[in-house]
Formats: sequence, C-alpha cells, structure tokens
Amino acid sequence: VEKYPTDLAFRFELGTLYLQAGKIGEAIAEFQKAKNNPNKRIVAMSGLAQCFAKRKMNDLAAKTLQEALKEKPGFDDEKKELTYQLGCIFEAMSKKEEAIEQFKVIYEQDIGYRDVMTKVDDYYAAQG
Repeated sequence: VEKYPTDLAFRFELGTLYLQAGKIGEAIAEFQKAKNNPNKRIVAMSGLAQCFAKRKMNDLAAKTLQEALKEKPGFDDEKKELTYQLGCIFEAMSKKEEAIEQFKVIYEQDIGYRDVMTKVDDYYAAQG
C-alpha cells in the first residue's frame, strides 16, 4: 500500500488484514477507500459492515449492507452472504421481523445455507 497508495485492491487486502488483526478503525479506513474500486466494491462494503458490527454500530452496518444488496443483481453466493449478514445485524438490533424476512429470502433459495432452516423453522414454530 505504501508503494502503490492508489491501488484500491491493495487497500481492500490491507483492510481485510486489519479486520482479522482486530484493528477495526484502521480496517474501516481501508474498506472505505477500497469500495471505490468497482471490482471490490461489494466485498469492501461487506467488510465495512463487519467492522461497524464489531463496534456495535449496527445501524451503520445495516445501512451499508442494504446499500450493497441494492447494487447486487441476481442471487448468487455473495448476495446470499450479504443477506445473511443483514439478518444477523437485525437480530442484534432486536428487529426480529426484519431479521426473519432476510432469512426467508435465503430459505426460499437455499434451505441448507448455514443455520437459516433452523432460524426460519423456529420462527414459524413460535407463531403456533
């Protein structure tokens, strides 16, 4: 990054390393720069949302994930992961209805994704 300060792919990689090392403030700064790279934009926004969530800034995390989802056409593995992350953020915010709506989107497409089947089934079982 020092040698190529304008290479946004390197910025993304550095942000990822900072996140893994627990240097959340540094990671946020790098992901914010990296999201200007069209090839890394969505995944940088995902990393940014993870950083916000680690800082308990769940409203910022949710907003970032919603923005990323709007830019992601189709329903591939990346969009599935963003949707799952958003559901988990809503759970952390005690927004159960919003959370289950995200998990149901995944459930309709891939019942075996992570713990989505359990979350959705438990929700309907609680409804009686």
